[in-house]
Amino acid sequence: MSIVTSGPAVSSRALGVLLDSWRASSSPGYAALADRIRLLVLDGRLSVGTRLPSERDLATHLGVSRTTVAAAYAALRDAGHVTSLRGSGSVVRLPDQAKVRSTRPAAEGDVLDFTKAAMPAVGGIAEAAQRAAGRLGAYLSEPGYDTVGRPVLREAIAARYRARGLETSADQIVVTLGAQHAIALLARVLVGRGDRAVVETPGYPHAFEALRAAGARLAPVSVTVDEGWDESALLQTLRRTSPPVAYLMPDFHNPTGATMPEAQRVRVLEAAADEGTIVIADETMAELVVGGPRGASFPGAGAGAGAGAGAGTSAGAAARPLPMAAYGPAVTIGSVGKSLWGGLRIGWIRAERPLVERLVRARSAGDLGTPVLEQLIVADLLGDMDGVLEARSRQLRHGRDRLVAGLRSAFPGWSVPSPAGGLTTWVGLGAPVSSQLVLAARRHGLLLAAGPMFGVDGAFERFLRVPYSYPDDETDRALAALAAAWDGIDGVQAPRGALMAEVV
Repeated sequence: MSIVTSGPAVSSRALGVLLDSWRASSSPGYAALADRIRLLVLDGRLSVGTRLPSERDLATHLGVSRTTVAAAYAALRDAGHVTSLRGSGSVVRLPDQAKVRSTRPAAEGDVLDFTKAAMPAVGGIAEAAQRAAGRLGAYLSEPGYDTVGRPVLREAIAARYRARGLETSADQIVVTLGAQHAIALLARVLVGRGDRAVVETPGYPHAFEALRAAGARLAPVSVTVDEGWDESALLQTLRRTSPPVAYLMPDFHNPTGATMPEAQRVRVLEAAADEGTIVIADETMAELVVGGPRGASFPGAGAGAGAGAGAGTSAGAAARPLPMAAYGPAVTIGSVGKSLWGGLRIGWIRAERPLVERLVRARSAGDLGTPVLEQLIVADLLGDMDGVLEARSRQLRHGRDRLVAGLRSAFPGWSVPSPAGGLTTWVGLGAPVSSQLVLAARRHGLLLAAGPMFGVDGAFERFLRVPYSYPDDETDRALAALAAAWDGIDGVQAPRGALMAEVV
């Protein structure tokens, strides 16, 4: 996620925010500073081509000597993450492959990429593709450009909403190139330059990026594992700024795993309607129910939520809230990237017909439609979505229990939630060392997203997002790499239990 908001340069102040807690290391100052900037480049918070502040300006802002900043920039140049040209300053770049390889384990297969919260493909995709290919001939006489979606898929998506308790017709659906495309399209249509956009923090970094690209100024509202949404702050922000949009993830929020209670959904939507704010509800995680121990329902569901809520869904359906739009005016986003496979780039927007028409008119400026074959594959697979979700629930429950038990055993000083749904746990580290830990983990072959990735302004150094959607052997390797990294970072003294002693 790029943090540059105006032009190709990042100011000393903006960079200083993202460098929060960089001095926690006992390494020499220049090395600690270089390491933190390198992580900002590696995880995308400083985009390629961004011009860094001058040595003098950054030194003044950070309260260090110019020699320290100069040595840090020199180290970054040597590692290939910065290039410096006379008259152009120091510019962020990606290192060439030789230098990338020198910072990773010898074998590429030794690198575990846990930056993605995703699952392997569900069974049956190849067979569905063969069936879809057999039906493709019926569409070959058409031009093939499809900015709204094939009727067969739009109806299948609408039927899925109806099964979840929300009456929906096919003409309320726009098929997109995944959920990220849906967010970007909505931002482009609904947000003007300089407008406010309410977002959750921590939250989904690519949504921040899409809203900023549309010109929005982000107004963050807190979400926590224990308390969920700061409702008072959310309602006050809506009333104070009257933003055109509020982007929320009410079901198994990424990254905290929180679920918004029914009564709170009603209050938020009423307040948004009063201000003319369109709530964009990202429901990409909504059907990934994991469940609690011994069948306990997930937190956040109000009494009586089971009346039609989640009909036809997997574990925990009796306690699940309805889709956000069942409680008031809301636009919803969904996709199959989390449930079926990330390689199927199919998402959608559910909205009222006037907005659907605006979205379709605006879309051609950015793309000319969604591939027909992929739409036919997804339409085929949605016919057995209940079975898919049941299998995913078992998979995720096993992965969550294994990861959570392993983390709690190895790191008793950490706070490790056991979410009732979604793909990740938002771990409290007990110290502001997330970036330090992520850098150390890279040296042990494990790639993770540092906590500040999910903040608007570089916060959350005390947190780490860890996915539990990976196979057992990779989870175990990740736990071992985390243990080695934790033992190797500076300034942290915390007892650890026997690694994997209690892993299920």
